[in-house]
Amino acid sequence: MTQPNTLELAKQGDVQAIASLMNRHLQPKGITATVALQDACLQVMLESTQLMNQQALITFVHKGITGLGAASIERVEVYAYQTGEEFPVWSQEFNLGVTRAELEAVIHEQPSTNPQIVSISINLNGDTVRGLTTQNFESLANKMTNDIFSSCKNMFIQKVSISNGISVITIER
Repeated sequence: MTQPNTLELAKQGDVQAIASLMNRHLQPKGITATVALQDACLQVMLESTQLMNQQALITFVHKGITGLGAASIERVEVYAYQTGEEFPVWSQEFNLGVTRAELEAVIHEQPSTNPQIVSISINLNGDTVRGLTTQNFESLANKMTNDIFSSCKNMFIQKVSISNGISVITIER
């Protein structure tokens, strides 16, 4: 029986294999990647003596991790450290359900700050005695969702769920 290759191990969520694949590309550029997995969140720590291009590295990590299709990874946090520093120069996180184009649009929209990727859950209290019918709820939930998506410019809202105890309206990007 042969041992699985590095790519196959990475697809299974093996952090050493993921780090190895990243380092093949990054080390010639003077960047070293260290990877950890905790609670379906892949933490990628990048270290270099020079400042790192956030947009290029986030695109690289997003494309690479998405391409693996590892079921054990739902979210990714990327931290960039300058060698010898205790705190990251920048950090960014994303859910794997976010498309690369959406992620890049958010990065371009806010060049001076890190975009926040958020899921929102709202529970409405009301009953039919007080006039909250299913039709009223759906109309209200859809209006709230549209308002949230259109007004939150500093965040990338990935998912909005609104419930009233009986039914749930969920809209994902």
